[in-house]
Amino acid sequence: MVLTDKWFTALSENEDGSFTFISGRSGIDDFIASGKLKERLEVTWKYTSDNKGLPANDREAELMEEVEEKLRRAMEKDKLAILTGIYTGQGSRQWIWICRNTPAFGERLNDTLQGYPKLPISIYAEQDPENREYRELLELRGEDD
Repeated sequence: MVLTDKWFTALSENEDGSFTFISGRSGIDDFIASGKLKERLEVTWKYTSDNKGLPANDREAELMEEVEEKLRRAMEKDKLAILTGIYTGQGSRQWIWICRNTPAFGERLNDTLQGYPKLPISIYAEQDPENREYRELLELRGEDD
């Protein structure tokens, strides 16, 4: 199985008039079908937002991008976890991962972020053998994607 880097984007308007930008990964059906990625992890970074709910600080936005790239390389190199979705808005960026092993994910996350000062992130994990969250994300994909 080959992990591709195909993504779709969607925009969701929130009740307060702000927007959430959504990126979802396509082309991972074989990984889902393997049944090995039964855990979902959500890594959330709370940031100072502007009046539209997006990062107010360019440096923090750049740091989030840098951390995302490092985590993707670390987690996806042996398919321990696959990044499936990214939600940015209302003062937070949330990365959604499907994973084989939550404790190993935590260890690798700590190792990968070791050189950084304490980051404003939190982690939530749960069993999701049917990949419900990912299937819901796919519903946001347009017909032409």
